Amino acid sequence: MISDDDLYTLALFLGSVAVVLIVLYHFFEVNSREDEVPITTEKGAKPPGASK
Repeated sequence: MISDDDLYTLALFLGSVAVVLIVLYHFFEVNSREDEVPITTEKGAKPPGASK
């Protein structure tokens, strides 16, 4: 059976890994590039945000 000390160590390790993964996810999400020109499928359709 798992002891209290082992459970405590496992919880600290998994919590630390979760925090690191969340920080990495946000770092890559903020620094990702988005497409400059959206691709439209309809002929003559204006991109979102275009003036009328």
